[in-house]
Amino acid sequence: MITAKAIVFDLYGTLFDVHSVVQECNKCYPGKGMEISSLWRHKQLEYTWLRSLMGKYIPFEQATRDALVYVARHFKLNLDAATAETLCDAYLKLSPHPEVPQALQQLDRTGVPLCILSNGSEFSIRNVVEASGLAGHFSHLLSVDGVGVFKPDPRVYTLACDTLSLAAHEILFVSSNAWDASGASHFGFNVCWVNRQDAVFDELGAAPAFIAKNIAELARLIEPSAT
Repeated sequence: MITAKAIVFDLYGTLFDVHSVVQECNKCYPGKGMEISSLWRHKQLEYTWLRSLMGKYIPFEQATRDALVYVARHFKLNLDAATAETLCDAYLKLSPHPEVPQALQQLDRTGVPLCILSNGSEFSIRNVVEASGLAGHFSHLLSVDGVGVFKPDPRVYTLACDTLSLAAHEILFVSSNAWDASGASHFGFNVCWVNRQDAVFDELGAAPAFIAKNIAELARLIEPSAT
């Protein structure tokens, strides 16, 4: 069993399926949805890391749009303003992974506070969570907007400690992104890596304390709060 004074979740990929945009991509570019989505996500992440290294922070939705422009050029697609708006809007309405709604209900019953800490802007996070109807499960929606740099910079993880008034070791951080789980582990969080795809963990000098197949499996491992 896992004990924690709070559980802090990553948003993109962990609670919400970034590839739920595939359907909208296929509507705009028939038959190319998955390859568009895969490269789009890859470049989106790459742009956040590079922006952090360059000290040139932009909101997450701008990084998402810039990545989409790259993808269109890469695949030689005609991306007009209306199509770009449609696809970027799909990123504000991502679907939660199938097990997530029920798992969050189960976690609510433990009495352990639940939070989100995301590379998304405040605007992006709130739109995604509210569109899904899951906002009521979270005491805080924490954005990197507050520090002007993206994960895995330690300043982002510090946001959770400062907001919750907890030490790093008192927080369980949950992410499906190995690079994020590594950064959080180095910071000092107890980390659960959600490994839906039976993937290999990155060699970044850290390892998660726990591994779960999905959020439902994690929920079964959480000890109820003593308070």
